[in-house]
Amino acid sequence: MMFWYDHTMSGWGWYGAGLGMILFWGLIITVFVLLFRALNRPASGDRHDATPWTPPSAEQLLAERFARGEIDEEEYQRRLRVLHSTSADLTKH
Repeated sequence: MMFWYDHTMSGWGWYGAGLGMILFWGLIITVFVLLFRALNRPASGDRHDATPWTPPSAEQLLAERFARGEIDEEEYQRRLRVLHSTSADLTKH
């Protein structure tokens, strides 16, 4: 005999259906977000503004220390002369 009037879900059926719906919509939203990001990403050849990072030179570091007030003008000039004389000596060899 068939049960014509007993087509209700039990408590666990409702939890399973709710969890399934949350997972379904989470998957749909994730797919759309990933698709949106992939389509809006600039091509690798279009990145003209991406320059590789280069460390600051010794003169730049010295100028920054002078600008911050870590060394006075006399110390800055003395160290700058040493840097220039050392770089000139290195290029001779």
